[in-house]
Amino acid sequence: MRVSVDKLRRRCKPEEFNFSCTAEVMPLKDFIGQERAVKAMQFGLVMRAPGYNLYLAGPTGTGKSTYAEEVLKQIAKDGPVPDDWCYLHNFTNHSQPVAVSFPSGQGLIFKNDMQELINDLRTSLPKAFEGADYEQNKQAIFNSAEQQIQQSLDKMRQEALEAGFNLKYGPSGFVFIPLKDNKPLSQEEFEAMPFEEKSKLEKQALELHHKLEEVLVNKRVLEKNAQERIQELDKQIAGYAAAPLVQRLIEKYNSFPDIVYFLNKILEDITSHLEYFKTKDTERSMPFLFPLPDDIFTRYKVNLFVNNAQTIGRPVVIESSPHYYNLFGKTEYRSIMGNLITDFAMIKAGAVHQANGGYLIIQAKDILLDPFAWDALKKALKNKQAVVENIGEKYHLTPTVSLRPQPIPLNFKVILIGNHYLYHLLYALDEDFRKFFKVKVDFDTEMPNTPENLNLYAAYIGAICQKENFKHFDRSGMAELIEFGSRLAGNQNKLSTRFNEVCEIIYEAAAWAETEDATLVTDQYVRKAIEERVYRSNRIEEKIQEMIVQEKILIDTEGEVTGQVNGLSILDMGDYAFARPSRITAKTFMGQEGVVNIERESKMSGNIHSKGILTLVGFLGERFAQDKPLRLSARLTFEQLYET
Repeated sequence: MRVSVDKLRRRCKPEEFNFSCTAEVMPLKDFIGQERAVKAMQFGLVMRAPGYNLYLAGPTGTGKSTYAEEVLKQIAKDGPVPDDWCYLHNFTNHSQPVAVSFPSGQGLIFKNDMQELINDLRTSLPKAFEGADYEQNKQAIFNSAEQQIQQSLDKMRQEALEAGFNLKYGPSGFVFIPLKDNKPLSQEEFEAMPFEEKSKLEKQALELHHKLEEVLVNKRVLEKNAQERIQELDKQIAGYAAAPLVQRLIEKYNSFPDIVYFLNKILEDITSHLEYFKTKDTERSMPFLFPLPDDIFTRYKVNLFVNNAQTIGRPVVIESSPHYYNLFGKTEYRSIMGNLITDFAMIKAGAVHQANGGYLIIQAKDILLDPFAWDALKKALKNKQAVVENIGEKYHLTPTVSLRPQPIPLNFKVILIGNHYLYHLLYALDEDFRKFFKVKVDFDTEMPNTPENLNLYAAYIGAICQKENFKHFDRSGMAELIEFGSRLAGNQNKLSTRFNEVCEIIYEAAAWAETEDATLVTDQYVRKAIEERVYRSNRIEEKIQEMIVQEKILIDTEGEVTGQVNGLSILDMGDYAFARPSRITAKTFMGQEGVVNIERESKMSGNIHSKGILTLVGFLGERFAQDKPLRLSARLTFEQLYET
């Protein structure tokens, strides 16, 4: 079969375009050549049922990422803005910070309000305990108790004197010393006394001790009552100073029950830590000499975990490095005197939290490189909530103080982008993938070569020129690009949708036109861009051509030789592929071995070539061995090929 040269290539004529350059064409706004993918994308985005996340499947360069980003941003801008999320200190269980949501923008306002409250409390509370009225009331309570205690002791002392004893306070406490002629009785005098008198004195002393114990019990009761009254006074003073400040916020946020509860807990906490607010300035400035607890005001702060104040519509988050902590956040630590500690203010959000209420775009290959991230993503989609949990704590690898923040409910769509191989691999081996990624958005690598699509191609090129501020393409340049797109597709009736490679030629042709200060990009510059690209990568091809010219590689191009034909083998260098002419020879002789593929025996044959040889063997058997066995030995080989 012979094919004429004019049929080997379909020429695109400049006259097929009804414009002089791409500047006259309305720039393309829609995605071209991917009707199947567009419909699947539209379906997946309107589906709100669980599990209808999307997987965009297609080769590199078909515009999956660009399309996903543009479509999602277009849809998201008209959607509702999701809530802000804050973490607050949990006064009941310090290890479980409380998650609270606000309408977008309100979280930042609440954080600023709380910071203002803290600043006011820092000033007003210490001042409240430094006033003269406070000191007078406190001293009055002490004086009243001391007066009652002293009266009781004086009465006890008088009673002891009447009984012949003196009440004294020594290192071991109160003691009763017997008197004789109003003078203390010495030990020798006491021992010299008759037994009956000594017994009488001891009995009187014992009775006095019993009465003294009652006095001392009453003394402790009075001291305790005084302390309680002082504590009550402190609470009143703190209440007078803090309550109006806190009450102002309670009234402002009375529609948020969790916030009202939190603010009331702050008032309770203040009265439970009054000793901190009465600490002297010298003690605050020298914490190593006067150890204090952590800054109590830290627990009143707000961790603005997710802030959507500047978000327009639904968020669209593109996570280019989707490892575990970037996706699901983490709890940070700080070192204090060699110990790692943390609190609710050190909880950091991840991309999953930022995308909540919107869309999260991830490259499938990147997230699969981190098994922790992939498993956590599936768990989050299953439970519809995001948990901030460090990996070390999850697997008990770090014996540090840890937090278990309240999970945040999730409502978002995940868009995975990858190739077909990864899709089929996940679909076959990961059951969860089938449950959570039910929409496949399949990108094609080609589209029909029709007049309508030619105009769309032109509009696409015009959009690139406008976006990048390039010189526009005239009709001849457009025609040359169309032929390049058809060549990429490998089909005269198709155009390639691998727009990444088409864009590269657009960029390079525009650059060559710029170097020569051309007004428009013509076919001359498109061809130059293609030729220069080939030249940068075809060194090996030229070496092979040189060896053929020098007859180091033998190829016969004239005449006929029995058992010998010329063939082409494709060498793919990654960025460039070309054909290498080879001599294929066949030798036959008597025997029963059949056809032997020398390349296969030497492990130099590819799958396609080996299958072709086996098909040839089947043809020979079908044609010549229907009524008797085929007695044949033959050898097929590519000559002068010694490497795979």
